[in-house]
Amino acid sequence: MANVDSGKLIHLSLFFPLLLSFHFKISESSAHIYPSQPFHDVGNSLLLYGGSEGIFASSRSFIRFENITLWRTNDLQRKGRNGLVQAVIFEASDRNNIGGSAYGGQRSICCTPDLAKLQGCKQGEIIRIPSAHDPNWPILLRARFKGKTLSAKMEDTEILIKKTGMYNLLFISCDSKLKGLKMTGKTVWKNPEGYLPGRMAPLMKFYVYMSFVYLLLSAVWFFQYLRFRKDILQLQHCITVVIVLGLLEMVFWYLDYANFNNTGKRPLALTTWVVTIGAFRKTVSRILILCVSMGFGVVKSTLGGLTSKVLLVGVTYFIASEMLDIAENVGIIDDVSGRAKLFLVLPDAFLDAFLILWIFTSLSKTLEQLQMKRTSVKLDIYRKFSNALAVLVVASVAWIVYEVHFKATDPFNERWQTAWTITAFWDVIAFVLLCIICYLWTPSQNSQRYAYSGEVDEENEEVQSLTGGKQDGDISLVKLDKNTDSDTEEDIEEDKRE
Repeated sequence: MANVDSGKLIHLSLFFPLLLSFHFKISESSAHIYPSQPFHDVGNSLLLYGGSEGIFASSRSFIRFENITLWRTNDLQRKGRNGLVQAVIFEASDRNNIGGSAYGGQRSICCTPDLAKLQGCKQGEIIRIPSAHDPNWPILLRARFKGKTLSAKMEDTEILIKKTGMYNLLFISCDSKLKGLKMTGKTVWKNPEGYLPGRMAPLMKFYVYMSFVYLLLSAVWFFQYLRFRKDILQLQHCITVVIVLGLLEMVFWYLDYANFNNTGKRPLALTTWVVTIGAFRKTVSRILILCVSMGFGVVKSTLGGLTSKVLLVGVTYFIASEMLDIAENVGIIDDVSGRAKLFLVLPDAFLDAFLILWIFTSLSKTLEQLQMKRTSVKLDIYRKFSNALAVLVVASVAWIVYEVHFKATDPFNERWQTAWTITAFWDVIAFVLLCIICYLWTPSQNSQRYAYSGEVDEENEEVQSLTGGKQDGDISLVKLDKNTDSDTEEDIEEDKRE
């Protein structure tokens, strides 16, 4: 029954990316698209979040407004009142230049009668304080409803970016009678080298380097793999699969980013399948480490009753990882609420913690078995593996602490230029661990010595390790037995003489 359920889960996991690609119908691009989005009450204003991007200063960097149209309700149209809607663009360091407070009270975005007296702002409009770096910033754009018109169009314009920073765009109306206001249109954000957002741009070069090192690892591994193909273990077949998946993932991530950077469009199908390859690689990698820790193919020939449990955990992890990566990479993260993000992150984090605990528990048992059987060659390999794994887990925990600190102390993403290292670290740590496994279990003429083949073969393995791994180990044993018999006969002769 467990095997049937596992089979169904595997088929579901393979079909899952297709379901997701049908669900998400809008492909991400450098344009922030507003498909009839509503404004929300925020303080004394109606507000719509237009997006935020890290942009490098250049004559080729800009934020362009295209077909931004405001729509009010039919009731307001019939009343025929005028109404103002403003767009404000500001750099994160100038966030305090938007809004103000009277007598130390609650901060307001829109100018109130008291603030008009204190700060000289214009009542019914956004409070804007000129930036110390450039008095023209923050930039305000306007669209006004006139008479009984149902819509108001904001002028198409292009704002050049002359200072590197994290830029934010807000659409605000200080007219409370415009409730029910909606907006359509788009804004296009561009960096000097292309449409790739500033925080993602370094990752494109990073994936080039990672593709190269994976290619180098693949060349070395496959040379050994083909050279000793007659002595390959099942474990080494699994390592080969992980190397291929890692190489494909890095190459496709680069192609995805390069296409996005050049065209300003990110095809949904390409991104979805890149994410799927990544989720599958992470799943296979974790299952491989778990199987190695259990001693599969070394201490035991099969996983026995644990096979269905390992498959179940693997399929569950793949689905959780796929959902999280889809949410983070397919361009819908801004539409996912904080609770929804937490809903996606928690299962992935819980499964990772569970797998780490299972891996170290299994590794401890495997080391005990190898010590009891006194198989020094295998024991030495597993000790090196456990030490390396412990170091990488400690490094990962330290990085998680740094990542939490990084995000907690940077609520406005002002350190966006180094944010790419958060993602890059996990790819590097996965590659380092893969290299360690490849080094410890590299294909060689002695590969079969590390394979499980019963108690007798393990005793022979010990003798081979002591005799330098010679192929005539059995002849040596025969000679040893003959010498022992001759010594016994000499002892009997001496006893008779006595």
